Amino acid sequence: MVGNLPAESTSFIGRSAELAALDSLLEQHRLVTVTGPGGVGKSRLALRTARRIQDRYPDGVWWVELSPLRDRDLLAASVADVFDLPDQSLCTACEALCAQLADKRSLLVLDTCEHLVSACGHLIGELLQTSPGLTVLATSRQPLGRPQERVFALEPLAVDGEGLALFKERATEAVPHLDFDTPARAAAAADVCRRLDGIPLALELAGARLRRWTVEQLAARLGSRFEVLADTGVAALPRHQTMCTAIGWSHELCAPLERLLWARLAVFAGGFDLAAAQEIGAGGPLPAARVEQVLAALIDKSVVRARLADRGRMDYRMLDTIREYGLRWLTELGEATELADRHARRFLRTAHEAEAAWLGPGQLGWYVRLEAEHADLRTALEHLLTTDPEAALDMAGSLWFVWFCCGRLREGRGYLERALKSCPEPGPYRATALWALGMTALLQGDFATSYRIGEECAARPPIDPEERLRTAYLYGASILMPGDPERALGILDAALAQGTDFSAGHALCALARIYALNNLARHTEAAAEAARLRDACAARGEHWMRAYADYMLAVSALALGRPAEAAAHARAMLAGKRLLHDSFGIAIGLDVLACAVAAQGDGEGGALLLGVGQECWRTVGKAQMGAPELTAVREECESRARAALGDGAYESAFERGVSTRLDEGLGLALNMGAPHRS
Repeated sequence: MVGNLPAESTSFIGRSAELAALDSLLEQHRLVTVTGPGGVGKSRLALRTARRIQDRYPDGVWWVELSPLRDRDLLAASVADVFDLPDQSLCTACEALCAQLADKRSLLVLDTCEHLVSACGHLIGELLQTSPGLTVLATSRQPLGRPQERVFALEPLAVDGEGLALFKERATEAVPHLDFDTPARAAAAADVCRRLDGIPLALELAGARLRRWTVEQLAARLGSRFEVLADTGVAALPRHQTMCTAIGWSHELCAPLERLLWARLAVFAGGFDLAAAQEIGAGGPLPAARVEQVLAALIDKSVVRARLADRGRMDYRMLDTIREYGLRWLTELGEATELADRHARRFLRTAHEAEAAWLGPGQLGWYVRLEAEHADLRTALEHLLTTDPEAALDMAGSLWFVWFCCGRLREGRGYLERALKSCPEPGPYRATALWALGMTALLQGDFATSYRIGEECAARPPIDPEERLRTAYLYGASILMPGDPERALGILDAALAQGTDFSAGHALCALARIYALNNLARHTEAAAEAARLRDACAARGEHWMRAYADYMLAVSALALGRPAEAAAHARAMLAGKRLLHDSFGIAIGLDVLACAVAAQGDGEGGALLLGVGQECWRTVGKAQMGAPELTAVREECESRARAALGDGAYESAFERGVSTRLDEGLGLALNMGAPHRS
């Protein structure tokens, strides 16, 4: 199935009437919001409904978890991430989403909208207006307030029916073979469900306590808790207060160190591993050596959830309602500022470590990790921008490779502009951040801005050879891409003549030099240098730069009349870019492979790949960045394919490519133009 629906972590109990009603609403209306208090099961109902009806949406069901997001300005970018829409163009993320969904029949599920109600309402309004085939299902503690919205108010489970069934299910998960046959135990279970108002999350937390108590003991303790609250008038508050009370009761039943770790781990916006939990959670009465044991206790109590993530790593996270309670408790402890600072320092160090390792064998691992931790990187940057602007400048600049190489140009440009504005005076991190800003503008096709920043960087004496090389790349590429390879080559040669070990700046300059040589029709020389760069990257286990070296080898081979060789290099390039989801690299790779395939006489294959590439360029932004040489590659392919097929057959194949999903198109591309084996 097309889409990204997450797996359901626990069994789903009941809700048959609610599923049917929500299904019916989504058949009749394009915006439905499931509302209700925290813990009532809005997300689980939305997920189960989306999975039941996904066959209705040929272009996919797409799930967006909004709970980690705090900056409303990044809402559209976060939704675009789900569709693998890179923020590389100068258009807004909202515009990119509208273009992507305009002709699609999809279901978009926005989970946990209550802290972004206004922003969600605005974005949904734009998408529904421009995308007639789109349906939106939202979950929120309050309606979004849109004119076309239909609100589905979700009630708790019936305490003597589905609520009791859920409690028994979770109870037997905690204590296998537990039975409820005795009248006393059955009555105690019913009492637990009644006191907790049938709220699913409260029942799950209560069920986890049975590892320690009997059902009868649980009911008695819970009863005492609510009797005390009744004396103060709290028990008569609405159901969302019952949820808070149940969490508070669960919190009180935790050991002191468990409560402390709960509060400290609440600073994570997304998931975390054991090392992160130890670094953030340890301190004072809780030594790092005991964090694993205390974390295990929180997992047993269903406060923290554990799952096996990529590469065998355990990932831990909290549900939103539980995290919110932890953050309130952290404030009560007087540790909120200290823990936010500690969290930001951790992710600043992560940025430094990732930058240092980016061009090495750990590149793919770092890419996966940084994608998984992106919500926390954002949280750290936002905190530093308000508390330590110089550290924010350091972090935003250190993450240049995330913005430039991993398809987050628009977001990176925003952070870099804010950080530079916050630190206008010269300092140790300004040069790197300014260079990184120029790099984002360059790949967005904003050559005027990248040239201006390149000139500014070049006017300052470099601190070290690496800064000189990086500046030369930015300045030279800003001249090269609009079409002046001769002048760019002079800048790049001067920098490379200084001599240095393999580094980001050296590799970037070498790559730009190869591009200039091809533009000057020095293709044999370009191929030799591209092969050296590819081999140097391969020796280090690096993928991002190596793929671009393969691209240059494809361009050279094509120009030298060796289309089969060009196709092989293009496929190698696409395989590398696919690993890193580098949409710009995929777009130019599809163009050159299309040209190589057409040059081998397969006009239909060339036209189809151009269609796939066209859709990719639409998401990237300005087609071929507006660069004459990149445009020439595409135009040559179209000319060959039209000549081979005729206009009608060409248009038919091209449109098939346009309508092919990118992942399927890449699968076709990686097998196209390959030699056939008998």
